[in-house]
Amino acid sequence: MELLKGKTALITGAARGIGKAVALKFAQEGANIAFTDLAVDENAKATEAEIAKLGVKVKAYASNAANFEDTHKVVEEIHKDFGQIDVLVNNAGITRDGLMLRMTEQQWDMVINVNLKSAFNFIHAVSPIMVRQKGGSIINMSSVVGLSGNAGQSNYSASKAGMIGLAKSIGKELGSRGIRANCICPGFIITEMTGVLSDEVKKKWEEQIPLRRGGTPEDVANVAVFLASDLSSYVSGQAIPVCGGMNM
Repeated sequence: MELLKGKTALITGAARGIGKAVALKFAQEGANIAFTDLAVDENAKATEAEIAKLGVKVKAYASNAANFEDTHKVVEEIHKDFGQIDVLVNNAGITRDGLMLRMTEQQWDMVINVNLKSAFNFIHAVSPIMVRQKGGSIINMSSVVGLSGNAGQSNYSASKAGMIGLAKSIGKELGSRGIRANCICPGFIITEMTGVLSDEVKKKWEEQIPLRRGGTPEDVANVAVFLASDLSSYVSGQAIPVCGGMNM
């Protein structure tokens, strides 16, 4: 259908997992892809090659998303290489789980910086470009725990809740400039991050999900396509759960 033909998408943390699935799906819909990761390693190069086979322009960039100056430099480079940035997907994220009574300051700071501050950094860098273009779509990859909280994940939950507040605020600030901002809130998605869990833990999670299965990165990517495309031209400031009904 090529819903994103003629658009350039910038996706953070896209060498693997959900970010990679979003990049591939966007490319299948005709978008040119700029994606970042902490380093352009073998995973990033493999993702870049896979996207290139779809016939769109693609380039991987090394970027510390949590660093303000580094983010602005890489966005400037991407804008120079591609000429435009129509879609931003803030996907970079980590977990450092632990109960509050045992959580270290380092665990808190790392998660807030990588998950939430990186979203601020990229929105801050991309917004002037989108304002000049008189349009754009910003998508923050939040989580259902950003809506409901989760024991043992106060840092992660806080960072993901912050991404929702950030998107809602940006939607109000920049809506008059034709810029939309939304969040996707994935539930239990089968990725490398959840792959380390035991089969017993996975089964318990699935029992809590009305659809009785974990989601796939492609399930999330499909919603991202909707939010990036003109199909959602009147959708802004929303947090959309992709969780199989777990958050009903």
